[in-house]
Amino acid sequence: MKKKLKTEVIQQMLRYLDNAQIKQLEKVMEHVLFHYEISASRFTQEDDSKDLVLMFIAAKRVEGCSEKTLKYYQATIEAMMVSLGKNVRHILTEDLRTYLTEYQDKNKSSRVTIDNIRRILSSFFSWLEDEDYIIKSPVRRIHKVKTISSIKETYSDEDLEQMRDNCNEIRDLAMIDMLASTGMRVGELVLLNRDDIDFVERECVVFGKGDKERIVYFDARAKLHLQEYLDSRTDDNPALFVSLRAPHDRIHIGGIEHRLREMGMRLNIQKVHPHKFRRTLATMAIDKGMPIEQLQRLLGHQRIDTTLQYAMVKQSNVKSAHRKYIG
Repeated sequence: MKKKLKTEVIQQMLRYLDNAQIKQLEKVMEHVLFHYEISASRFTQEDDSKDLVLMFIAAKRVEGCSEKTLKYYQATIEAMMVSLGKNVRHILTEDLRTYLTEYQDKNKSSRVTIDNIRRILSSFFSWLEDEDYIIKSPVRRIHKVKTISSIKETYSDEDLEQMRDNCNEIRDLAMIDMLASTGMRVGELVLLNRDDIDFVERECVVFGKGDKERIVYFDARAKLHLQEYLDSRTDDNPALFVSLRAPHDRIHIGGIEHRLREMGMRLNIQKVHPHKFRRTLATMAIDKGMPIEQLQRLLGHQRIDTTLQYAMVKQSNVKSAHRKYIG
């Protein structure tokens, strides 16, 4: 109980004292409390964990995180708090290790999922440390979870042509061409309006994660099919892509995913989904010699490590490069 009281006092004084003063305070408290017994029944502390979580979420919102990301952050942190049932100021490294282990066993989660949870908790507790609400983040000694890096599938040229040839609607053909030639996220596609498209330069401005703007480019085939689709429309909705049936509302991400999934099942193409177009473009660009820094800019990645995860270089190209430069 003495240790708990000492920790609480030091936490409350962090923002007012420097490191040398904190160490001196710790020594004084050890000396003073040595001759005293402290009853647990008399030592109560108001739990402000929920307030701290809301303040952390507000801080991340200011940094530009999307609402979807913020909801995921908050749900992940609150699930941990409910499971441990402790004030966040008193959570220890051992508590979090036990929580992650039990979570993985209970939910049969992958290593990637567990590392995502660890990363979110690390961000939260590091913020608490930086803001002087706790002395030291309990996640510091929990290292990154090692994951198995698997080569994710991309569409073959045959897959893409087969999908194009079997589109029953010109809208679907235009959507496939836009996803395939720009590499934009499906969330960026559904936000586009007709006025966003520059057909002369074959480009458009999209709003990526964190509301960051960037320019993406589409090819001549996408231009022709997109113009044909827009010319065929009779509605006045400003959205670039709308539903096929009246009242022709802006299409949602789920609508595109459902449409592509149905097409994949009909054509017997494995794992057809919007994000696979993005990975396919990245892989093709690297294979054809596009500098990774330019691809990073095109895809809108903040870190180049993320771009490298998308770009899976074909083994045949590695063999050819070895013969060219080494063999």
